[in-house]
Amino acid sequence: MAQSLAKEFTKGLWAELPPFRLVLGLCPVLAVTKSVENGLGMGIATTFVLVCSNLLVSLLRNVIPSKVRIACYIVIIATFVTIVELGMQALAYELFLKLGIFIPLIVVNCVVLGRAEAFASKNKPPFAIADGLGIGIGFTLSLGALGGVRELIGAGTLTFWEGLPVFYLTNIFPGYNPFVVMLEAPGAFFALGLMLACMNLIPSK
Repeated sequence: MAQSLAKEFTKGLWAELPPFRLVLGLCPVLAVTKSVENGLGMGIATTFVLVCSNLLVSLLRNVIPSKVRIACYIVIIATFVTIVELGMQALAYELFLKLGIFIPLIVVNCVVLGRAEAFASKNKPPFAIADGLGIGIGFTLSLGALGGVRELIGAGTLTFWEGLPVFYLTNIFPGYNPFVVMLEAPGAFFALGLMLACMNLIPSK
């Protein structure tokens, strides 16, 4: 069982990496990754919702009528999204303001709903948790990496949480002139396309 749990967890870290392997959940991937902080914040929020909704869907999988299962999944997901939204307002208000409408939109994130329908509704709770945690961590790392690339090229900095040191590319290359377009909407597509190309060069298994 431990080996099976490990397999379900690790698949989300590479073989089924949501943005780069499954090409899912691209709306927040493109919209909020102007910085590492935004990407990691969005990823952590999504991971919480993903793990909790997977667990509850798995526990209720034999109770939820099949005809209304999608509606039930959305209600479950929306409950945990509300918890995340209120928690961020209380504990990380500045980050909440930066992420804006994309926190409530986790409800319709196809990664979360897809895992509930394709996996959690068909497997026992331990496997549902492992699946949600692996996919969530992979999603978080993907958003953080994309945010880092965009911020580094577009602003010449890398910022994490408030209070941590900021990395300045201009300290290494004094003449560096940031490509500001990387912080705009076209830059999100440029960066994502380049990272997808690099991922396709590496075998998924």
